[in-house]
Amino acid sequence: MIHRYAQYRRIREEIDKYEGGLEVFSRGYEKLGFTRSKTGITYREWAPGAKSAALIGDFNNWNPNADIMNQNEFGVWEIFLPNNADGSPAIPHGSRVKICMDTPSGIKDSIPAWIKFSVQAPGEIPYNGIYYDPPEKEKYIFKHPQPKRPKSLRIYESHVGMSSTEPIINTYANFRDNVLPRIKRLGYNAVQIMAIQEHSYYASFGYHVTNFFAPSSRFGTPDDLKSLIDRAHELGLLVLMDIVHSHASNNVLDGLNMFDGTDAHYFHSGSKGHHWMWDSRLFNYGSWEVLRFLLSNARWWLEEYKFDGFRFDGVTSMMYTHHGLQVAFTGNYTEYFGYATDVEAVIYLMLVNDMIHGLYPEAVTIGEDVSGMPTFCLPVQDGGVGFDYRLHMAVADKWIELLKKRDEDWKVGDIIHTLTNRRWLEKCVAYAESHDQALVGDKTIAFWLMDKDMYEFMALDRPSTPLIDRGIALHKMIRLITMGLGGEGYLNFMGNEFGHPEWIDFPRGDQQLPNGSVIPGNNYSYDKCRRRFDLGDADYLRYHGMQEFDQAMQHLEAKYGFMTSEHQFISRKDEGDRMIVFERGNLVFVFNFHWNNSYFNYRVGCLKPGKYKIVLDSDDPLFGGFKRLNHNAEYFSTEGWYDDRPRSFLVYAPSRTAVVYALVEDDEPKAVGKSETVEEAAEPVEESEALDI
Repeated sequence: MIHRYAQYRRIREEIDKYEGGLEVFSRGYEKLGFTRSKTGITYREWAPGAKSAALIGDFNNWNPNADIMNQNEFGVWEIFLPNNADGSPAIPHGSRVKICMDTPSGIKDSIPAWIKFSVQAPGEIPYNGIYYDPPEKEKYIFKHPQPKRPKSLRIYESHVGMSSTEPIINTYANFRDNVLPRIKRLGYNAVQIMAIQEHSYYASFGYHVTNFFAPSSRFGTPDDLKSLIDRAHELGLLVLMDIVHSHASNNVLDGLNMFDGTDAHYFHSGSKGHHWMWDSRLFNYGSWEVLRFLLSNARWWLEEYKFDGFRFDGVTSMMYTHHGLQVAFTGNYTEYFGYATDVEAVIYLMLVNDMIHGLYPEAVTIGEDVSGMPTFCLPVQDGGVGFDYRLHMAVADKWIELLKKRDEDWKVGDIIHTLTNRRWLEKCVAYAESHDQALVGDKTIAFWLMDKDMYEFMALDRPSTPLIDRGIALHKMIRLITMGLGGEGYLNFMGNEFGHPEWIDFPRGDQQLPNGSVIPGNNYSYDKCRRRFDLGDADYLRYHGMQEFDQAMQHLEAKYGFMTSEHQFISRKDEGDRMIVFERGNLVFVFNFHWNNSYFNYRVGCLKPGKYKIVLDSDDPLFGGFKRLNHNAEYFSTEGWYDDRPRSFLVYAPSRTAVVYALVEDDEPKAVGKSETVEEAAEPVEESEALDI
């Protein structure tokens, strides 16, 4: 780590010496790509491998001999186009542009690397770069201030294109008007948007980026995206971008691959520059111009679009030469500080976090790392990598592992260990499932639990099945215990809050692999590339109760802030009873994972004396439960040590339920999400009458 930090200090000092500091270095978009002054347009492009270059486009009838560029000693090509006689720009707003280069691989027309917008014309395969510089009166002006960073993050992970209930590509405008209010109503305080950076292959889910500075044109214009973000800010929502700096598309026509005709331009040459599993190109983080490009890219999205931070994708792949593939991390420090670590990539992550937090103190950075890299969330000045949060990826993997078994075989100690196994003082964003589990070829938690019964037995006017009853009960419990113990932030992929019954399958054709085998496509269908929000909203379906529970869970956290409470104590993990009891802040969480045993007068430990009341009950009929608890009941603590707690109180714990109790202050707590139309629950049923679900 000392070596790593010394290398970081060396790079920082060189940036300060030769570039005027990180603040100036990260504004590369003001020098490279297209920039406009009062007198004209300047276009610069770093392409040291090119022998000659010319700017072509609609403005000069694509004539490669009309606007020849000059190269400087650093491999940067440049041309200045003066304004027209009437003062208008030489390149009209919205017109197509490319750079034509004579390269070691032949004559090549490429989309400028720093292009701010690119589109695919109807009926055409390649994309075209677009000179995007609307007149002042047409530019979107942000109206609302960016929200302050909340103490705890409740993130709604989203994909604009698939956010319609119809099998279409949705738009920024529709997402702004229809999805953002839903996110706010559900109680989330941040929206994380995927697939923003332009990607020519829609089915890559946005992870094979071709144009790093361009928002995806499938969903609308750059100004449409700005309007979306501004509306989110008006609603008090942070907007986080899923940023991809871990690799790039190997697309030669539209992206950075072989941009100047050489294999080692933005990327490592040879096998080191190719990700064998992702079939993509790997950046050379030791290259000065690659650092300029990526640091400027992160700043561009924060500066121009007012994003509030990033989830950095594929960080494990970046930090290790083996990319985390076919490797089991045991926690041995040689795995993190040995020859397998890509020090240049880690230094880049330190630089980008240093730049972001130095210039935008309220911005949030989340790193997707499964390895458990030490110092990952320590500040850079303390020798850390500098992220605010680590994505707690092991939690979702554990749930999938358990869902392959009967819940009779689950070990509550195993669940608790996975949820709490994180580095001291390191903030984590926990999730039970993300978009990964929703993709075709995998299964969501709801589908693992209920399978095909979801298609026939989710209507309230039809009898349920044991599989549905079990699935709905465990779906709620899994989410609440993940939020309760898994970290200081929580994430949910859109639709999963109500157990979306369909997987995600992007429109795609058959894909032939290098070995000759074929992966069958879906005939370019959009049918499974959407979100059926109407199912969660339909009060005659059982999906609605699951959505109501998720909403109540978010509002409970908003009210009590338990995810970031410094007080956390697990008082009981009973393998025989299948009971888990823990405290977060002033709340006591009681989980009964037993499949048929309900417990009357069950004693649970607590820290503070006083009166407790139910504030969240997964068995509430509003949430598709069986109404086995009395929400009017009061629970008084008694003195005396129990489960290592100085006090305790008695509860009724029905099978497969999660109940949260709050210490009653002057303003009496009320069950969050409690329906005004639901009759108050009766006294607890006797054990012999308890429903086995």
